[in-house]
Amino acid sequence: NEQSEKTKEKEKDGVTNILLVGVDGNNLEKGNRSDAMMVLTIDERNSNMRLTSLARDTYVKIPGYSTEKLTHAYAYGGPSLLLETIEQNFDLPIDKYAAVSFKSFEKIIDIIGGVEIDILPKEIPYINGVSSAGLQTLNGKEALQYSRIRYADSAYHRDNRQRTVIQAALNKLLANFSSNFMDVGNSILEHTKTNVSPMEIVSLANKVIKTKNTKFDQMEFPLEGHREG
Repeated sequence: NEQSEKTKEKEKDGVTNILLVGVDGNNLEKGNRSDAMMVLTIDERNSNMRLTSLARDTYVKIPGYSTEKLTHAYAYGGPSLLLETIEQNFDLPIDKYAAVSFKSFEKIIDIIGGVEIDILPKEIPYINGVSSAGLQTLNGKEALQYSRIRYADSAYHRDNRQRTVIQAALNKLLANFSSNFMDVGNSILEHTKTNVSPMEIVSLANKVIKTKNTKFDQMEFPLEGHREG
């Protein structure tokens, strides 16, 4: 289809986009809203990686439905409808995705041994088990609570925390990229709904390693101060 052709053109340019989705509930087919959405971009040509958050409350035209918040697309039609909605509204063709529920997110973070996060004083009250600020390793439950903090500041900061967790998790995986990568990868896949095959994951990991980039460029759409709703 047209989306796949556009995606192939991008990949020929050395750019791979993968939609990462956190679903508010345990149904990864459809029926639950997407609580977190971001696009991981691997740019081989420029040795660069980017994480771009798509604000869940952005109003978009959902194909077959009406103009509603982006978060509703997954509930109506799962990953395929969300991908179609993103392409039609943002002119961003993506055909690779990985979706996790809150419960599976916790399990994945525990599988990789937690993530190292610099906790701010204002965030402490929202994370059970954390009593001090500073750099520390969060387990799956703590990382989820950190990602979902709503009232310490703004939705923009919340999305930034989600990107921080994903960057930390990816860097930890890549730092331990070795002969047991497939074992860890397969364990993660058990808790993930994705259309990326295990061999594609290895290929993508190798592409990321070649970028030699541990600090991702980060973006938010729409920009802070330009949200609707």
